[in-house]
Formats: sequence, structure tokens, C-alpha cells
Amino acid sequence: MGDLANIVKAYDIRGVVPDQLNEDVAAAVGAAFVRVTGAKRIVTVHDMRTSSGPLADAFGRGAAAQGADVLAAGLGSTDMVYYASGDLDIPGAMVTASHNPAQYNGIKLCRAGAKPVGIETGLKDIQALAEQGLDPVPQPGTITTVDLLAGYAEHLRKLVDISGIRRLKVVVDAGNGMAGYTVPKVLDGLPLTVIPLYFELDGTFPNHEANPIDPENLRDLQAAVREHGADIGLAFDGDADRCFVVDERGEIVSPSVLTALIATRELAREPGATIIHNLITSRAVPAIVTEHGGVPVRTRVGHSFIKAKMAETGAIFGGEHSGHFYFRDFWFADSGMLAALHVLAALGTQTRPLSELLAEYSRYYASGEINSVVPDQAAAAATVKEAFAGRPGVSTDELDGLTVSAADWWFNLRPSNTEPLLRLNVEADTQDKMDAVRDEVLGIVRGEG
Repeated sequence: MGDLANIVKAYDIRGVVPDQLNEDVAAAVGAAFVRVTGAKRIVTVHDMRTSSGPLADAFGRGAAAQGADVLAAGLGSTDMVYYASGDLDIPGAMVTASHNPAQYNGIKLCRAGAKPVGIETGLKDIQALAEQGLDPVPQPGTITTVDLLAGYAEHLRKLVDISGIRRLKVVVDAGNGMAGYTVPKVLDGLPLTVIPLYFELDGTFPNHEANPIDPENLRDLQAAVREHGADIGLAFDGDADRCFVVDERGEIVSPSVLTALIATRELAREPGATIIHNLITSRAVPAIVTEHGGVPVRTRVGHSFIKAKMAETGAIFGGEHSGHFYFRDFWFADSGMLAALHVLAALGTQTRPLSELLAEYSRYYASGEINSVVPDQAAAAATVKEAFAGRPGVSTDELDGLTVSAADWWFNLRPSNTEPLLRLNVEADTQDKMDAVRDEVLGIVRGEG
């Protein structure tokens, strides 16, 4: 099979089709996945990219060749494979490259119960076996087509009841991704007037990238919310596992604010529960969790770390600033759609506009994530650490990258897992202080200081 090191990432497999990822690779990975997990039965789901169906089929053939029965669910979102894996208690595979451009594809894997498979939890072993190649077993498994959409939608609606809310006007930007498939079913029959944007499944992404963390990709949603006088706008990424929100003014809502909002809802349901937040989430999140009687726990960035910490602590909810939201009652997995239902429920059970509802959860000024191309990430981070070391009232930690904190500001500088980038997030009590810290760090990182 050859060396797969270029496409095996920290949390999944991802590469350019067909140069790096093709049907032969997918079949080899499917076979290795069964061998590593010991699965007797697995489920596969795929997104709308042209290459996704053939890759999912190849993965299934490889899995069946190792004796596993394959439930081929066809089109779906990433949280749909988590639903199937959790509900059926079997391992799952999702063929998607999420928000990456059209020439990419990938495979996200989970063990039974939606437990994540990352580089430290089996992915390295899968890589080794796929590179080695596995002979088929004498008794292959079967491949059966299944439809998960109705069960998935019903399950989410049981977790968050929004049937009794006031009527809301909602603009949804699916970005030509899988939300265009799942949103109509999940929201069907609810007191919502839904205005769809880009619901046509199209893996070439003709309207904009399906990456809502980039504000450029939210411009159409913002404009539509204002044009239609909508109460809220929702945007999903390509595989619909992340959700971003725009308020009634067309302003983008920070995922940290959504984390705080959903955390308070979950704490109202289960007082004293643990809430997970990653280290680039706003300081407001742990403060608000504490104020509402919860226990905040800080983690590294990345779904495998958050899911592991949630399972370890029994946390009821976890949020990331990237727009991933994790729920204990959804097998500790993330679901953009479930987060969207929580926000709709919070908005629809009271009379204030969304901006007023969320005002109490937004307390600081943030830079957003700023990327810098840096050939030597470690050297640049070390220079930043040295520049801030020894300043009065300043502390550092290296849980994930470099975090530098003071009483009225903090920043985190993290290397990308896949590109020669350093990612900077800054937050402060005032806009001027945030600007000053941001500019100082960027000056050092980019050699401009």
C-alpha cells in the first residue's frame, strides 16, 4: 500500500483525491479498522463529495473482506455516524473532508459507542496494518443498505424539545453540505419558518467554502438574516458537525458565548455537573459555569482530548471555540445540529431578541483565531515565551501550545497539526488591550517586532 504518513492526521485520515486517498487506500483502511477494533459489524456514512460514495463503498468492501458485516448508510452528517455507532453500539466510519476544499476527502473513525479513534487511540495501528496489507478472511461479511435519517432526527428531538417555542424565523446556510440533507428532517413540523441557503448537495462548493469559522463564509447568511428580518441564522460546515450562529442584527455570535449559553441550560437540568471547555475558549465560560454551580474543566484543543476528558469526568457538556459542541447524552460526541436545537430552544422560550439573550454571556474582547505562516514553529513560540517571561503578574503554561496569562488578558499560540502555521488567540478586558497584546505577539511571530 505504501506510506500513508502524509494522510494520517492526529484525529482522522485526510488527503487529496486520488493522489493521496483513493479506493485502494480506503479498502486497506477499512480492513485494518476491522482488525484493530475486532468489530463484527460496522456502519459507514459519507458526505456529498463526488468521491465520497466510491470511497465509502471501498472502505466497506475492505471491512467485509475481514469478516465484518457492514451497514452502509449512504449520505449523512458526521454526527449521524456517531448516532449510529452509539445507538447500535458498533464502530463507525464517516467519509468526509469536512470543511476542506473540493479536491480533498478523508475518513473519520470511531469505536463502538462513538468513542474516538485518534493517533494515540488506534489510528497509528490502523495505518501500520493498512500499509502492510491484509489478506481476506475465508468467510467475508455482508454489506446491507440502511437509512439512518429518521432515527437520527427523532433521537435529537428527544434530547432537546423545541415543539413548544414561539414561532421563529430562521435562516440556515448549509454551504451545499450535509446540513442540506439533515436540517429539513430534523426541523420538520416545528414552529419555525426556515429560509434555506445553499441546501443543494454539491461537493464542489459553488457558493462559498463550507467553513463557517471564516467570517467571509458567513456574509451571505448575515445578509439574509437582515433582509428577511429573521430571529436567528445558523451555518453548518460541510459534514454538519459544527454550527455557527448569527443574531437578529446579522452579527456573528462567538462559539464561546454559545458554549456558555448551552452550559447554563445543561446545568439547569443537572445542577453541579462538570462542563468541559478548551483552553482557547473565553474566560467568561469557566466563570459563568462556576456562577451557575457547575464545575469547569479546561482541556487541550481537539475532539479526541475533549471526548476523553468528558468520559473521564462524566461531564454533561463540552464546548470548543471552533464551533464543536459535545454532549454526554449523545455518547460524549459532538453535534452541530444538537447545539442548534439548544439555541433555538433558549431563544424560543423567552421573548427577547437573540442579541439581548446572549449579552450576559459575552464579557471580553477577542481576536478570533489568527494564522501566521512560520517555517520553524517551535523557535517562534520560544521567542514569544522568552519575550513575556518574567513580566510582573504574567504566567505561562504549555498544556497545548503556549498560553500566556495576566490579570486582564491572555493569549494562546498553538502550532497547526497539518500546516506550517502558528494559530494565535487573544482575549482581554478592553479592545485596546486586546489590540496591543495581539499586535505585540504577531510582531514577534512574524519577525516584524
